[in-house]
Amino acid sequence: QVQAVESGGGSVQAGGSLILSCKVSGNFRSTASMGWFRQAPGKSREGVACIGEGGKKNYNSFAEGRFTISEAADRRTLVLQMSNLKREDTAMYYCAVDDSAGVCVMASGHYEIWGRGTQVTVNS
Repeated sequence: QVQAVESGGGSVQAGGSLILSCKVSGNFRSTASMGWFRQAPGKSREGVACIGEGGKKNYNSFAEGRFTISEAADRRTLVLQMSNLKREDTAMYYCAVDDSAGVCVMASGHYEIWGRGTQVTVNS
């Protein structure tokens, strides 16, 4: 049974940085994709960034240039480095695993395993 547990959220001033981490346990395919999603109050869940087989990465436009997704060599730790944070980045951030495909997509419906989330609050 695959499980994902996020950590690293918190409160930060606008312009600051945070690093989120996700520990993935259990057995999953080497071709699995992993991603970060976020959901702000009253809004739909949206993809932030994902990483697929071979380390290919995709970013949502708002994350380009500010966020960096990475994973450990054994793919058991997924990291999201966030910098130049803005108030609109305030949301619950979720780690997710798509065990069925190699190319990562930022559509939440593709992901079967979800963590419980970690809250990021950016104060202006």
